[in-house]
Amino acid sequence: MILHRGHRVVAALLLSVVLLTTACTQTPKAPGRFDQVQKESTQQRKGQAVTKTATQGSEFNKLFPDGGDGYQRVYTQEKKGFAEAKLKKGGKEVALLSISDTTSTPDAAAKFSKSTKKIGGYPAVEVGKTQTAILVGKYQVKVLSRDPSFKASDRADWIEKFNLNRLANLK
Repeated sequence: MILHRGHRVVAALLLSVVLLTTACTQTPKAPGRFDQVQKESTQQRKGQAVTKTATQGSEFNKLFPDGGDGYQRVYTQEKKGFAEAKLKKGGKEVALLSISDTTSTPDAAAKFSKSTKKIGGYPAVEVGKTQTAILVGKYQVKVLSRDPSFKASDRADWIEKFNLNRLANLK
């Protein structure tokens, strides 16, 4: 009888060890459909890096126009080489204002080379029906309409409200 009880204990121990070892040993998981893309995008450097000489976005915040006249400026993004703010009127977003350092994106500056229009004394371009931008040295100042009531003339007026002289002297 004692021998039979011992077999039970040994059998229970062996079963526990077998279950424990099989539970801890995982079979390799087959790669998911996004795993390869994730691996490539996290290892990719080209096109994502901001040059070391790019201006900190916090420097740009000081150059944005204030709200007023029923408008409210709300900063939404700031990072090296870029700053952005929403322009709201009556609680509704009417435009998006931004300054970017084009040293990281030289193609952004190239579009101004054939510009015949000027805003605030700087070369200007219209992109589609909703964007107006100027180039101040290496910096692009852009206003995007987010509401049909915010016209090209409004975008040009708001570009001129930026502190363009100070932006031109930024190093």
